[in-house]
Amino acid sequence: MSPSPNTSNGSPDPPLLEVKGLKTHFPVKRGIFQRTVDHVRAVDGVSFDLGVGETLGLVGESGCGKTTVGRTILRLVESTDGEVYFEGQPVFQQSATQMRALRREMQIIFQDPGGSLNPRMRVGRLVGEPLVVHGMASGDELRDRVERLLERCGLWKQAADRYPHEFSGGQRQRIGIARALAVEPRLIVCDEPTSALDVSIQSQILNLLDDLQDEFDLSYLFISHDMAVVHHVCDRIAVMYNGKIVEVGERDQVIHDPQHPYTKALLSAVPEPDPRRERVRVEWEGMRM
Repeated sequence: MSPSPNTSNGSPDPPLLEVKGLKTHFPVKRGIFQRTVDHVRAVDGVSFDLGVGETLGLVGESGCGKTTVGRTILRLVESTDGEVYFEGQPVFQQSATQMRALRREMQIIFQDPGGSLNPRMRVGRLVGEPLVVHGMASGDELRDRVERLLERCGLWKQAADRYPHEFSGGQRQRIGIARALAVEPRLIVCDEPTSALDVSIQSQILNLLDDLQDEFDLSYLFISHDMAVVHHVCDRIAVMYNGKIVEVGERDQVIHDPQHPYTKALLSAVPEPDPRRERVRVEWEGMRM
């Protein structure tokens, strides 16, 4: 995936997404009166930017706060502090009406393809619902657009008449991708989109995302704990630990010349496919891999 010019690599072109000092803290309540006694600092001062047509990998161990970053950017979770700008617009200052329009530009693909799809709704309605909500299609045009989306994502148009439980995990993720793509967004947050899938299916989904990015000029915030996957799909990598970004840089620089000890520990945990090669495991206190 090739990045478009952006401010992160020295070009004057403004980034599509800017995140500045983002914090998301969750209260810890105890006692019969549920008093707040502490806060979980899930995201604690995160800053980065994302260019047009670029894929930024946000990587770290489970529980480091990377998923919360993605959901806070989309205002699925309310922030505690910080700023997010999409094409220069302050996301956190948008009214409900303005935010509804902005959601056409920013979509998400969830980790669990089954859990993100309403089992009581047919696939055609699931994929077409965003088009109806945003007033983009109805009637025969709606059906036609849904069928074309399903076929573009590797399914068949008759899938629109079936329910999510009738599909495999990989096929359900294709439905989720079609749903996210329906409103023609510019940014998609990919929240571990392949971690729940078999390895053979993972590569198919990653290739689909790559093709869609080229075709629709999409930008991806790709959240993952798998350094091998991130190395394959991302242009730049931001490494997150304990609610903070500890290292960010071009993909090859981070993979081949990591600077932070935590990044080195993450890379040392990647399985070595050649049994004849010995890999030295780097220990990092607190890792939960």
